[in-house]
Amino acid sequence: MPNSSQNTVLILGARGRLGSALAYAFAQRAWTVLTHVRDKKPSGARLEIAADARDPSAIVATAHALGYSQVDVVINAWNPVYTKWSTDALPLNASAIDVARSLNATLLFPGNVYNFGATMPAELTAGTAQAAETRKGRIRIAMEEQLATAAKSGLQSIVIRAGDFFGCQSGSWFDLVIAKDSARGKLVAPGSLDIPHPWAYVPDLAQTFVNVAEARDQFDRFERIHFSGHQVSLREVILAIERASGRTYKIGKLPWPFIRAFSFAVPMWREIAELRYLWERPHSLVTSSKHQSLVAVRTPFDDAIRFSLSKQGDALRATN
Repeated sequence: MPNSSQNTVLILGARGRLGSALAYAFAQRAWTVLTHVRDKKPSGARLEIAADARDPSAIVATAHALGYSQVDVVINAWNPVYTKWSTDALPLNASAIDVARSLNATLLFPGNVYNFGATMPAELTAGTAQAAETRKGRIRIAMEEQLATAAKSGLQSIVIRAGDFFGCQSGSWFDLVIAKDSARGKLVAPGSLDIPHPWAYVPDLAQTFVNVAEARDQFDRFERIHFSGHQVSLREVILAIERASGRTYKIGKLPWPFIRAFSFAVPMWREIAELRYLWERPHSLVTSSKHQSLVAVRTPFDDAIRFSLSKQGDALRATN
């Protein structure tokens, strides 16, 4: 039987880069961790739930079968394939809401900066107007509106907004674009070198989720928190990579005109092309004073870059 005195978290999408970091961070803080996997290929872990992500009743039923009729926190770490956001993002978010409501849990959601659009101000607070023009930005706004609506019927949900991920697994601008060819002596800049840009080192962000989960009783039914992370330019990223590796690199530019010209033929390029403004518009995430103690976790930037490069090297060696 579950230990009723121990906090319990259910991580939806626990095999992703954020989900896996969350599972580790919560376990390190002595939480009971239930994990959900979407592909129905369970690893055999005792507290793993393998069920259709769009079937919240199946997820809840499996949690009940494991002895958990309720949990303290549910985290929506599901991240649909980039080209399928228009069909998958809102239904998956609705499923997470249903799971959290059925398990009488607080729902945590990882937000991003897409909501603010190309006219966003340089400093983004939790109260900054959301005026996205892109498809993905409008979807993100709609997802947060789903959460706000659910809060009116009693569900507590908290958005933790962060910048671009780096560290822990692959799948970000850092490893797929900027440092993809670092082993060959080349880095790629997707935008202007000296424009401030928010970055979230994933292990730090995961620790912040734990902090917020443990302080959930201090929050209203619906709140947004900004994780400031590291606010650095591409030039600072490049210099940190050079310090970590002890070498200098040739710096190339991402061929935006080519990407846009052929985006009609390559769906992923179409999705990437609409995000160019993020690399041309200076922006930073501002944490409110009342949330500062919760998001204070920050690994020194050079250390975070060094760790990220070492993990990327492991991945490159595994595929070559």
